[in-house]
Amino acid sequence: MDYDHERQVANFLSGLLLGAVIGASVALLTAPRQGRKTRKRLKRAAVDIRGTAADRLDRLADEVKGKVDEVVQGARGRLQS
Repeated sequence: MDYDHERQVANFLSGLLLGAVIGASVALLTAPRQGRKTRKRLKRAAVDIRGTAADRLDRLADEVKGKVDEVVQGARGRLQS
């Protein structure tokens, strides 16, 4: 029974913290003048993150393609033997 109570408290505190973060984010994004600068920063950060993620995805795709090519070559070699 103690475990259930502790879990309820943890869930409540997690929800409270999440709500506070969401509320602060909304407040920053909707602020009239200073918020414009914040929105520009967030937009730039989002563009940077998107570019970085795209670069990482391209590198990962190249690595996977290389590994697949190795496996295919190995399979072909075994079939020809």
